[in-house]
Amino acid sequence: MEDKTSQFKSADIDEKGIRKEKPEELVMALAEAKADAILQRLPVSDYVKEAEPTLLITSDQVVVYEGVIREKPANEEEAHQFIKGYSGGHAATVGSVLVTNLKTGFRKGEWDRVEIHFHEIPDEVIEKLIEEGNVLHVAGGLLIEHPLIKPYIKQVPRHYRQTFPKLVLLSLGLSPAYG
Repeated sequence: MEDKTSQFKSADIDEKGIRKEKPEELVMALAEAKADAILQRLPVSDYVKEAEPTLLITSDQVVVYEGVIREKPANEEEAHQFIKGYSGGHAATVGSVLVTNLKTGFRKGEWDRVEIHFHEIPDEVIEKLIEEGNVLHVAGGLLIEHPLIKPYIKQVPRHYRQTFPKLVLLSLGLSPAYG
């Protein structure tokens, strides 16, 4: 059996075909659908025979702005509208992680919500972000780690960078050592 320590696979699912009213339910449903899609393409019986368990980790994220769930923008105009809306205001990211043990089939997931507050974002910055194109491929057109947007982040909880690892640990039934 080949080394599976760092394999990455795309789920290739129709995310727009999965709808939930609550963002927390939506990100969990999407992470589950991604896991199901990937599992259909894996030789699961090979993993059951192995001594050590192999974990499949799937995730999803949406942005919530003024109570509305935002996924990837449909086009440049929508990306501009999304980012302009965050300017001087706030939005929340809602993310999920689902861990599936391929040996046992056990599956557990968690979600987290992070509020992000913004300074005014100049139109020139928004245009540069859209021109680069990356914002068209992420939830809500929001890339808070991007060097062009970072100066306009007013407030983000200190645990933001710890969200993904924390969710993985919680999904594994472990308690994170940080807040």
